[in-house]
Amino acid sequence: MEDLKRSLKMPLFTSTFNPKKTPDRKSASLSSLHTLDRSTREMELGVEYGPPVMNIGGQTWKFEDGNWTSESGGGGSGREMQRLKKRNLQLEEENNLLKVKIEILLDMLTEYHLSEDDDGDVKSHLQRKN
Repeated sequence: MEDLKRSLKMPLFTSTFNPKKTPDRKSASLSSLHTLDRSTREMELGVEYGPPVMNIGGQTWKFEDGNWTSESGGGGSGREMQRLKKRNLQLEEENNLLKVKIEILLDMLTEYHLSEDDDGDVKSHLQRKN
């Protein structure tokens, strides 16, 4: 009977929770450049580090003044691209405004011709009666 009681005990409540100790973390940086002295770093990286540059899809990008700018492909600088995009947006807005004005003028012209036709019908009808 005691064997049955022991086997029916809930091990969940009887044992204590003992998690395994986590292993120590490795160094955050895998680069050993921070351990080198200044002269070795200058020899490895050059005297002037300069802004970060990367090549993606055949285009060279340079990080300057908080923006990535394209250096190759004849695309011009990022500032010029932004200026051209702004100018393009202005021209699109102007184009849309002109389209609306043309629509209004065509509506006015149509109304004018319809009113002339109506006046002409009334005048011809009056002349036939006389």
